[in-house]
Amino acid sequence: MSAIDHDDEAVVIIGSGAGGGTLAYELTAKGIPVVLLEAGPYLRNEDYINEEWESFAQLAWTDPRTTSGSWRVGQDFPNLPAWIVKAVGGTTTHWSGATPRFKAHEFKARTAYGHVDGATLLDWPIDLEELAPYYDRAEIAMGSTHRHGRKPLPANNNYKVFAEGAKRVGYKHYATGPYATNAEEYDGRPASIQDGFNFQGDKNKSKWSTLVREIPRAEATGLLDLRPDSQVVRITHDARGRADAVLYVTKDGALRRQRARLVAVAANSIETARLLLLSESAMFPDGLANSSGQVGRNYMRHMTGSTYAQFEQPVRFYRGETMAGIIADESVHDTSRGFAGGYYMETIALGPAFLAKFLSPGAWGREFTTFLDSYANTAGMWLVGEDMPQSTNRVTLDPAVLDANGLPVANVHFDDHPNDIAMREHAYTKSADLYQSVDAIRTHRTPPYPSTHNLGTARMSAKPADGVVDKWGRAHDVPNLFISDGSVFTTGAAANPTLTIVALAIRQADYIADQLAKQNL
Repeated sequence: MSAIDHDDEAVVIIGSGAGGGTLAYELTAKGIPVVLLEAGPYLRNEDYINEEWESFAQLAWTDPRTTSGSWRVGQDFPNLPAWIVKAVGGTTTHWSGATPRFKAHEFKARTAYGHVDGATLLDWPIDLEELAPYYDRAEIAMGSTHRHGRKPLPANNNYKVFAEGAKRVGYKHYATGPYATNAEEYDGRPASIQDGFNFQGDKNKSKWSTLVREIPRAEATGLLDLRPDSQVVRITHDARGRADAVLYVTKDGALRRQRARLVAVAANSIETARLLLLSESAMFPDGLANSSGQVGRNYMRHMTGSTYAQFEQPVRFYRGETMAGIIADESVHDTSRGFAGGYYMETIALGPAFLAKFLSPGAWGREFTTFLDSYANTAGMWLVGEDMPQSTNRVTLDPAVLDANGLPVANVHFDDHPNDIAMREHAYTKSADLYQSVDAIRTHRTPPYPSTHNLGTARMSAKPADGVVDKWGRAHDVPNLFISDGSVFTTGAAANPTLTIVALAIRQADYIADQLAKQNL
């Protein structure tokens, strides 16, 4: 691993997850030295704890946050315990592994959906055709099943119930993938051992993460200076408005300054927005790269919910992969259903502790306890779909609550759009119909979890007034500042976002390398 001097003008990447970790590898592979700053520790796969609550404490970004708005998180989980990982590898060390692509119409949502009251829909400045070759590269890197000759995951019992119900209600597009978890040895990673616990920390290394693939390969180039336990607190700029340094706090509390030729922020949508807002100055009084006032706005988290069903006979949905099944039939744009955009159904299994916590927060009594008593006879699916961007859904600073470094924490404000509510109701109904078609005794709707896919807050736009970055993720206001995570999503689409984040990071790396070679950065 290379050590880069603090006084050297370096390419500095903030965050080591899907976007930052991928960008770091792609740049070092092209011969470009990189400083990679990660707020959390350097945990290895063998360090993971296969117990839900202990795993959450080990991996999750538990620094304080606040919430506002009408979403249930504001009432049930006001300190927003977001399942964002604070460790090397970022949230790729805690994800389902689902890798569907965005569809063509989802890149052009404003054109496809037309005007939707209260929504700030905008077409992406790129389209599916432009991103397709990078999707290919991302799927090959991640080992997505059902793609490029990769073997599908085997069907567990949860999927068998799911698939039989799909067939009976007339769905056509369902399978055990695509997922970035190996069904057979691939790219140096072993096949899944079907242990039922690779969702939050995969000890077996069968699931792709930047911890397993990109970061070790970047280190092997000798051009990566990885600095864990390094919490970035500010990006500074010179008199021309170009980013010139990153300030960060080390584990022992020391404040360090790394000079920068280029800065790429990949801290997840909440912390990326917070960092830009914390980096205000006389030139950027409302936050770095925020002349448009769009930093922090258009926060999206996907329409989500879950449906669980119970049967006369055991299902044991906790066996096999946590998520190993997708139904895509509802991921279309069909306004006859009463909403714009679409959603996916995906198998899910929670352990008894998490299921008890999220089944119906605050509930008690016989109905609740008998549901838990029948845990072995339970099947489950997660519902995930496109939510509408709204300018009022936003990340701001909360000066009333300070973090360990004395800085304002992020406040996350969110209200469901009527389109989100209509989609969720449709998904609940269709998922219950599916389970009832295979003779479920009862079904139960679970409200959205506290944290899902954090998107938006620094969105791509063709016009600087409409967003924060251009089609390459380059800030409209700051020519050597890039955003490299899900913050850049102009709209959310229905698909799980990690594949798209990785594809965009690969594409961004090609652009950055080209611009550096031409001395344009």
